[in-house]
Formats: sequence, C-alpha cells, structure tokens
Amino acid sequence: MQIGMGFWASKTLLTAVKLGLFSTLHDRALTRSEIQERLHLQERGMEDFLDALVSLHLLERDGVGPDARYRNTEETACFLDRASPAYMGSILEMANDRLYEAWGRLERALQTGQAQNEANGDLPAFLAGDPDRLHQFMEAMAGVQRGNFVALAEQFDFTPYRTLCDIGGASGLLSIEVARRHPHLACTTFDLPEVSDIARQTIARHGLRDRIAVVSGDFFQDDFPPADVITMGNILHDWNLDRKLLLMDKAYRALPEGGVLIAIENIIDDARRENTFGLLMSLNMLIETGDGFDYTGADFDRWARHVGFRETYIMPLTGPTSAAVAVK
Repeated sequence: MQIGMGFWASKTLLTAVKLGLFSTLHDRALTRSEIQERLHLQERGMEDFLDALVSLHLLERDGVGPDARYRNTEETACFLDRASPAYMGSILEMANDRLYEAWGRLERALQTGQAQNEANGDLPAFLAGDPDRLHQFMEAMAGVQRGNFVALAEQFDFTPYRTLCDIGGASGLLSIEVARRHPHLACTTFDLPEVSDIARQTIARHGLRDRIAVVSGDFFQDDFPPADVITMGNILHDWNLDRKLLLMDKAYRALPEGGVLIAIENIIDDARRENTFGLLMSLNMLIETGDGFDYTGADFDRWARHVGFRETYIMPLTGPTSAAVAVK
C-alpha cells in the first residue's frame, strides 16, 4: 500500500515545491492562515496539506490548531528553499510539470517501447525550442548533480592530469566544481550552442572565466576537444547502445594514453537487485527518450573494452550515483 499509493505523498511534496511553500518559509515560521494568504490558496485542505508535510518530516510545527506555526526542517531549508545555494527543487519542479503526467503512461511505454512525454522522443530538440523549458531542465540537472560533482572533485585524484573536458557540460557546473578545487587544471565545457550563453554566465558568476573555456558543438557530429580527462554527467544513459558506443569511442580517440573517461550516472549494481533508483531512472529514460537506458558497471566495462580502453572501475559518489571510470 505504501508503494502503490506513494503518488499521494509524491504529489504533496511536488505541489509544495511548485507553490514555493519552502521558500515562503525561508527565514520565518508562519501560521496556517498566513501561509494561505501568501500562497493565494483556499482554507479547505490547508490544514491537511501542511500537517501531511509535517508527518512526512518535511515541515516542523510549533503548537496545534489555528495558532500553530509551521517552519522548514533543516533539510528542506537547505535543499528546497530557492534562496539556498544548495537548492535542488528545480528537479522536483520539472517532475511536477513534466514527468508526473508522463509517468502516468508507463504501461503504454512498456506496450509500445516509445517515449511518452511531449517531446516525442527528441528531448534535446524539445528543450532547445523553448528557453524557459531549457532553463528549467538545466537548473534541474544542476540541482540534482551538484553533490555528485563535488564528490568527484574531492575524491578523484586529478593530480596526474592537466586538462579536462566535460561533454554535454550544460551550465558548466562540473567544470566549476573541479576547477575550484584543482587550480592546476584547465577545463572545457562542451555543449550545444543554445547552452553556451548560460554556461558563460554561470562560469562568470563564479569568477572562473580564465580557467574554464566554453566550446559549442554537437557531440555526435563534432570531434571532442582533446583532454587528459573527459567527463560525461548523465549523458550516456540518454541514448541507445550504438550511440553509447559512438560517444565512448569518440572519448577514447580524444584522450592521450593514460587518459580517463568518467561517466557519472546512477550505475545499476551488477546483480540488478539493489539500486532501485538506477533501475527506475532507466524506466524514466524509456518515458523520456524511448531508447535510452541506464546500465551496470559490468555493462560499462564491456563497452569500454570494446572501444579500446584497457581497464575500468566504479567510484561511488552520493546516494545511488557513481562514477564509472575507463582508463586508456
């Protein structure tokens, strides 16, 4: 019952994020009527809505009844208040606006093998066609990946390398986190032209324009910029096997001997029993792209060796996410 009716709790959280509840409670505790007024909501449902969030440990409540005051928990203040630098609510906003409805057609996806979102399987073109959608998507990816990029920057030994290129680098966040911690590295973020301006603005805000180059291109049509380290954050799982191999082969050719490819994904355990999020993410790629899918460490090793890499290993990052590393 908890799993089957889990969409109740899910939609309650997604709605709270979409309404800006946690941001409204940024630095204050408010009564039910104060929240109702600020969010322009009706009285019916407010008490149940707020107390459901309390019971889900997403809000704290002081007192009972109409005079009770609601405030953020430590976690929601950190991750779901838009004023926080660690805000990751954008991925939940996207889940509310796009994925929630699309996942309601999972059975159709399984019956047809086709994407079920409004992009009709061409997610990059769909995003590129609307600046607001593109911005939301990039914010969502940055929010959910920031912790993984920080973990990679702090755990991986970048000492032997001098250059890094992040393929599909979006806003440049991976390059930013690595460059901040490894001043000897020259970084490049590579993505479609419509993303470049966003990346430049983000890099400039962090004061790293002299450390991170922004290069525009299509990673299927253009050669990868040569680098000692090539990274791909949530890129390989977007595509079918032929395109995965193509991208890995292009990375291999752009690397020197001893260089490494690092794929940051929700790597599924080889037995396919434990990483539930990774398995569900693979279903999400069916919903979003039709033929994209996530993969195990053994899969990555087999593909990497097929294109010429000599060894691979898996480095756990945060939660269900790992770095799959291939050495040339």
